[in-house]
Amino acid sequence: MKTLALSLLLIPAISFAQVTYDLLLKGGHVIDPKNHLNAVHDVAIAQGRIAAVAAEIPASKAYKTVNVAGFYVTPGLVDIHTHVFACCHPPQQGALSVYPDSHTFRSGVTTVVDAGTSGWRTFPDFKRDVIDRSETRVLALLNIVGHGMKDEPGQQNVAEMDPKAAAEMVKLHRDTIVGIKTAHYEGPEWVAVERAVEAGKLADVPVMVDFGKFRPERPFQELVLDKLRPGDIYTHFYLVDVPMLDEQGRVLPYLFAARKRGIIFDVGHGQGSFLFRQAVPAVRQGMTPDSISTDLHTGSMNAGMKDMLNVMSKFVNMGMTVEDVVLRSTWNPAREIRREDLGHLSVGAPADLAVLRMEEGAFGFVDVFKTRMNGTERLACEMTVRGGKVVYEMNGITREPWDKLGKYASQGDERWDGSHEDPKPKP
Repeated sequence: MKTLALSLLLIPAISFAQVTYDLLLKGGHVIDPKNHLNAVHDVAIAQGRIAAVAAEIPASKAYKTVNVAGFYVTPGLVDIHTHVFACCHPPQQGALSVYPDSHTFRSGVTTVVDAGTSGWRTFPDFKRDVIDRSETRVLALLNIVGHGMKDEPGQQNVAEMDPKAAAEMVKLHRDTIVGIKTAHYEGPEWVAVERAVEAGKLADVPVMVDFGKFRPERPFQELVLDKLRPGDIYTHFYLVDVPMLDEQGRVLPYLFAARKRGIIFDVGHGQGSFLFRQAVPAVRQGMTPDSISTDLHTGSMNAGMKDMLNVMSKFVNMGMTVEDVVLRSTWNPAREIRREDLGHLSVGAPADLAVLRMEEGAFGFVDVFKTRMNGTERLACEMTVRGGKVVYEMNGITREPWDKLGKYASQGDERWDGSHEDPKPKP
């Protein structure tokens, strides 16, 4: 009798010991470009990290199993051009910036890079009031102008473009500042680009350029063929001002030469920087972007850009494969900012994932000239996981039906979704 009682006591302990994973996403179509995976696989998570990716992982090994059959499972999306410095005294970039958590997870985005909204004078405020308070992983490109994008006249202030001060701020915050940004400069000189590149050299980080006003005194061709270094990034690639096509609609050869020398071309859609008449013929001729980004701000999110998945869907409907689009929204941007710990589902990587569905139907996509492109496919977010926690889900696929639970059912499942834990995940 004692032996039987002891055996009964051991059963729960043995069962619990067999549980290896906190969360198991089962049966999804995993696209992980870094690891060349494009197949139906299971993904297991433990302690905020990817613990296993395999064709079959037993549900008995997981505390919580979620059926994601019929969905794509990708690394959490990495958006390297956003404006999220929405705070402080006075507010940076006027009312254009948005708080990151309000817009990221519902689009499968787990990491954003603020593209120059803060400068070397204002970054400490940005870090204290936004970066350190956000559940989204927020990184930064530091504006070469000390006050950042406080106002447009400030972008022309050459005296505030201090490479040494910018580089020193990068060195103080290497875990968060991933590069230098220059933007909106209108003068005929190369000073903004040259000082940004100098800061990039001093701090050993890449530079992102928003070329501002295109002028004959500083030709765009010279920017990408001479002024920028391999690994530097030109954003707003499909902007109307970019010399992209000849009179016959063929991509100009210098763009292929710039790519060959290592210049990165980023989408940076925004409110005014993406045209179908540039993008469609370029993509069809192989001039695809190296990375897809939104230039998220209050103007772009309410215009043709909308969100990361809408921009990705545009490229799917231009003929790119889903795998190629995911590559340019995860692993490529992570490499561009030298954060190779992100953008993939390798064992030990942060458990940042997007569960996406592909909707089929008749859809319309709008560019910044308010012209429409018709499409038949559209990506949408079903669920987002950040640091191993479910931070967004559209249709409650992780939850049990309300009428199947007992009267005293738990209000949260704190082990796997973090309902009662510190909302700030580990970096």
